[in-house]
This record gives sequence, C-alpha cells and structure tokens, in this order.
Amino acid sequence: MTTTKPIGVGVIGAGANAWASLAHLPALAALPAYRLVAVSTTRQASADETARRFGVPHAFAGADALIAHPEVELVVVSVRAPAHAPLVRAALAAGKHVFCEWPVGPTTEHTVELAELAARAGVHTFTGLHRRFAPSVVHLRSLLAGGYLGTLRSIHVHGAIPLLGARRPSAYAYTADLANGANALHTLTPHLLDTALSVVGEPTSLSALVTRQFDSTTIEETGETVPVTAPDQIAVIGTLPGGAVLSARIEAGKGSAHLGWTLTGTDGDLEVGPDLSLRGARAGGGPLAPIEVPATAAPVPRGTLGDDAHQVAQLYAAIAVALRGGAADPLVPTFREAARIRRFLDALLESSRTGRRIEWQP
Repeated sequence: MTTTKPIGVGVIGAGANAWASLAHLPALAALPAYRLVAVSTTRQASADETARRFGVPHAFAGADALIAHPEVELVVVSVRAPAHAPLVRAALAAGKHVFCEWPVGPTTEHTVELAELAARAGVHTFTGLHRRFAPSVVHLRSLLAGGYLGTLRSIHVHGAIPLLGARRPSAYAYTADLANGANALHTLTPHLLDTALSVVGEPTSLSALVTRQFDSTTIEETGETVPVTAPDQIAVIGTLPGGAVLSARIEAGKGSAHLGWTLTGTDGDLEVGPDLSLRGARAGGGPLAPIEVPATAAPVPRGTLGDDAHQVAQLYAAIAVALRGGAADPLVPTFREAARIRRFLDALLESSRTGRRIEWQP
C-alpha cells in the first residue's frame, strides 16, 4: 500500500564530526519524503548538540530509546563496524526498517543471518553502498547504454589509500583485526569495486590474490604496536559478461591516495576520477575531455549539499520509493544484496587460497 506520509527516521551515531552528521543528516533534511525524529550518540551532550543543529526533536545517549521510539520507522546505523550487527538485531526485533552502513555484519554468516532476520520480520533493509546512485555513475550507465564506448573491452579499477598501513590512528585500531570485518578487503574493496560493477556487471569468472604485507601496525597516539591479521592487498582479474576484461587493484597503507577507474571500448575510452568525475574520448578523437553530468542524473538537486551528502541523498530518494510501497530500483542495496557481496568477497579469498580460477554465479 502506497503512502506519501513522511518517513520517521532515527540516526544512531550522529556525533558532530561523524559520517552520519556529514552525510546522512544533511541528506535526510533535504528530502521531504523523510522526517528526522531522533538522533543518538554515546553522550547526551553531543546528541543534544546534533539535534539542535539539524532541528531534530529527540536526542538520546544510547540507541535503545531511539529504536523504541514509536515515531521512528527507519533506523539508521552509522557507527563503527563491530557495533553494526547488535544494533541491527535490536532494530529488527523492534520491527523497524533498517539502513546500516557497510559492512552489515563482520562476517558472511552474520550478514546472511541478519538478512534472514529481516525477511522474517517483514521489514525493508538497506546498506550504504551509495555511490551506485552518484549522479556521474548514473550518467556513466547512460553513456554505456547509449553506445559511447561501442563494445566494452576492459575496465580497470585502482584504489589506494594511506590508511590501514604501518601506522594508523587509535580510531582505526580495530581495523587491524580481521574478525572485525573492516579492512581493505571487506570495506575498501566493496565500496570501490561495487560501484564499478554496478555499471558493467559482475564477472562470470575470476582469479584473485588477497594478501597481507603489514604484520603489525603502530598506533599513532600511543606508539603501541598491534598485530595485524587483516589483508591489505587485493588484486582481481576477471571476465565480464560479453567477454570484457576486469582488473582491479586495491591496496591500503600506500604513501599517496589514488582512486579511479578506466573503461576501454571499441569506440572510445572513459575515465572516472577520485571524485567520480568523468572524462572521455571517442576513438581517434584526441585526449580525454571532461564530460558534463546532466541535472537529470540527480533526482535530488544539490542545493547546499556536499558531494557525499548529495550522493547519499540520491540513495535515500530511491529508498523512499520502496518504503512507500512502490517498485524498488533493483540497484538499491539491501541486506540480501550485502550477503551476496560478502559471498563474492569469499570467492576472492577462495581463489587466492587455492590458486584456482572461480566461476562466479551471483
């Protein structure tokens, strides 16, 4: 049954400088389909400050009261990865729809369990792979569908970040432990590779190398040395439907950051920059030139939103359709989708461990 009533939202993890306050809250405030009902942090003072800043009527120290609030229909979980699963379980037990930042759970098994709990609860679930809905990525799909590249021959994705290397701040100390599910394989790879695969499709077969070059890391604030069990290097070679070649290189602990991808076709080339900007050239047409993204690629106008908040707003706009009883965009990432992506990451690990090429079937 469809409805146009604003959807009541509660956001967990809404500290002043947290991702939720930089992206989720501005995006939600810009969308008339939603009504911000409550925010929570670990301290009442910081929750009160965020509530004042965004005009939210209720602020809580802790998540329980937010989840239980009768006006909260959608619970947004935006805290450190190890705390995701318990909060998601609590929200599902309360019969609430859930948006959880990636990763939904620390392991594939946890993610599958939460997807099954959501299905039994009869609620909608979503995860934060928002770059699928970035306006430039939407336009890129249109360019490919319109034949800009002709037949796709290859795509290369490269993601390198200084974080998660030989040194890291105390706020990222938990990423050293593979069991926490927040590392170059389980967070950086999905965020980067998922966006690209949402454009070109998933490989039908693949080979991968997943390895660790840092056996320990130093906590910057204390000088403490912490053992590292999480991988920091991922390389993937695959074959896409239609025969195009996929290559991906993801690495953490690199001295300088590099994020981007290139696509080559029979009729031209396209490049996606670190800010998801587009450049392209038709075959024989000279150097790559900037490609303007039309306003029609962004259902939600930018207004005063920053890049991240603007991208998150596009995802929330698509989510609102599903929550109001409409036909959901198949690109909206649900918990079932999260479980499938975790299985894909497991396939990378299996290929690396066995040295075998994996035939991948989503």
